[in-house]
Amino acid sequence: MFEKGSLMIYDTTGVCRVEDVGRPEGVPVSDKTKIYYKLAPVFGSGVIYIPVDTKVFMRPVITKNEAEDLIRRIPEIRESEFETKNQKTLENYYKESMRSHACEDLVQLIKTVHLKKRNLERNGRKAGKTDQQYMKRAQALLHEELSVALEIPVDQVEEYITNRVGKAE
Repeated sequence: MFEKGSLMIYDTTGVCRVEDVGRPEGVPVSDKTKIYYKLAPVFGSGVIYIPVDTKVFMRPVITKNEAEDLIRRIPEIRESEFETKNQKTLENYYKESMRSHACEDLVQLIKTVHLKKRNLERNGRKAGKTDQQYMKRAQALLHEELSVALEIPVDQVEEYITNRVGKAE
C-alpha cells in the first residue's frame, strides 16, 4: 500500500503523488466502504480517486540509482524488429509495449520509432501519426519518471540523458 506523500506510477497517467488514503467525503465514488487513494498527477492537473485494491497498474517511481542505471544501459537496449503495414496491428503493438510500464520498454519503443523515422526520412518519407503519437507519449512517461527520480526539471531530462550516454561512449 502506498502512503500519503509517496510517488507512484499510475497506469497511463504517469507520476502521481498520493495526497490522501481513506474514505473520501463529499466525493461521488462507487463504493463508500472502500479505502481510496486520492492521487494528484505531478505533471498534470486534476484529482484521481482510485480504490487501493484496484486492478489498475500502480508501482513506485524508480529510485535515483535505478534511473542512473537505466540511462547507463540505454545504448545496450535494442530497437524492436516488429514491422507491419497494418495500422491497427501497429497501434496494438505499441499499446502492449507501454502496458508493461517498464522504463526499459519505453526506451525500446522510443528507439524503435526513432530508427523507423530515420529510415523513412532517408527515403523522403515521414513517420506515421501512430508512430509519432506513441513515441511522444512514451517520451513523456519516461522523462516525467526520470525527472522525479533524478530530482531535475522534466525539460532537462533529455539533455541529462544525452550528456550521460555521451560520456559513457
